[in-house]
Amino acid sequence: MEPLPAFDTDPRAVGDRLRRLRQERGVSLSELAGRAGIGKDALAGVETGAHSPTLATLWAITAQLGVPIGAVLDPPPEPRIMRGTAMEAELLEVFEDDRVIYELYRVRVPPGLTQTSPAHHEGVTEHVTVFTGTLSAGPIKEPLTAGPGDHISWRSDVLHGYRAHGPDLVRATLLMRYPVKP
Repeated sequence: MEPLPAFDTDPRAVGDRLRRLRQERGVSLSELAGRAGIGKDALAGVETGAHSPTLATLWAITAQLGVPIGAVLDPPPEPRIMRGTAMEAELLEVFEDDRVIYELYRVRVPPGLTQTSPAHHEGVTEHVTVFTGTLSAGPIKEPLTAGPGDHISWRSDVLHGYRAHGPDLVRATLLMRYPVKP
């Protein structure tokens, strides 16, 4: 089975935005690739639009640039769907308050799979409210568990993940809070 693309945005547009953000920060292609833990050729392919990155790769790159993932995606005229190994997220809204950017997602996590996400930049937090199912999420070393009606949150500037437990699909909201780097 061929993996689904991580997002519905044109990979060339994503690549152009990534290159612009990297250049604005005065970071070389080699330096960003090293910091994000990916190959220089892979990053070059993402920047040219020749390769469509996985969700984990896109998170790793944007974390090293100090921007939310929404900064490289098209502004959604309707919910934008992104897919990871074990979760599907619809970007519902992006809003800014003072020096913080927020992204609000509707997420679905099927049972039995694990989504591992790389660390975001320093100070990023994730806030999840579960509506159906049972979810373990948060830092890989100390995951939190939430059932229907529960809320959990954690600093996501560490390796973290999501996993649905039991037979039920997890439906939840995810609010990501990104402090803006100066």
